[in-house]
Amino acid sequence: MYDLLIIGGGPAGVAAAVYAGIKKIKTALITENFNGQSIVSADIQNWIGTKSISGFDLAKNLEEHARAQDIEIMEGDPIERIEKNTDSFFVFMGGGKKLETRTILVASGSRRRKLDVPGEKEFDGKGVVYCATCDVPLFNKKTVAVVGAGNAGLEAVRDLISYASKIYLLVRSEKIKGDTVTFEEISKSSKVEIIYDAEVKEIFGGEFVTGLKYLDKKAGSFKELELEGVFVEIGSVPNSGFVKDFVQLDQWGQIRIDHKTQMSSMPGIWAAGDVTDGLYKQNNIAAGDAIKAVLNIHDFLNK
Repeated sequence: MYDLLIIGGGPAGVAAAVYAGIKKIKTALITENFNGQSIVSADIQNWIGTKSISGFDLAKNLEEHARAQDIEIMEGDPIERIEKNTDSFFVFMGGGKKLETRTILVASGSRRRKLDVPGEKEFDGKGVVYCATCDVPLFNKKTVAVVGAGNAGLEAVRDLISYASKIYLLVRSEKIKGDTVTFEEISKSSKVEIIYDAEVKEIFGGEFVTGLKYLDKKAGSFKELELEGVFVEIGSVPNSGFVKDFVQLDQWGQIRIDHKTQMSSMPGIWAAGDVTDGLYKQNNIAAGDAIKAVLNIHDFLNK
């Protein structure tokens, strides 16, 4: 019997692990890996206490910090389902593992959202990519499109400026949602062309991507771009499916929480980070909310 199972190895999960170790809560951390979504970022400048760090180095630091705690770490096997017992929960993992715990903290984050248009699946890895930091060198001197107007989209454009010959930034609405500083930076490049009110409808090509079709919502007409790569940066989907039968989710699949304690609608289950209905999806906030959750879990267990 564990007192706490932490599900997730990103900033929220690791912050929870550190505080669970400090509070000497009998804890296991379950994660498929310690990468987190930020591993695709080449230069993170808002991780408090560090002027600049790559996503890869941040993930490595988080893993080292987690492994330094007096907790168990179970890496690799995904969570398959959860069952409620009278005063505890059973957590079933891949490989036939079954764990029992008094409390659960869900810090499972989110995954990349797909466009769900014809051609996206067919050309995945053949011009359609979801990791700018990983794949920009493959598009040296090529024409590409970045779909998405949030921070991920703007950072993808910034990464591509040093490689691509031409970059179209397709914005579905009439305004940019990402940071103003990054937007101003990419706007100075002659390589970048921003297309507003553009909704991607199809990606096409032969052996590899050769173009995409989009709806110009203002003009009400379809247009095409000839290009060799499409970077999809349109947000994420919360990894909450394994607890959907136990906790309340909002319309986007995010776990609804009490923002004072991070507890879900099910007593005994807390959540923190991108998997929740928290307003801002930031590493620092995820870590802080996870700490808040563990402190509340500690109080819960002591009662």
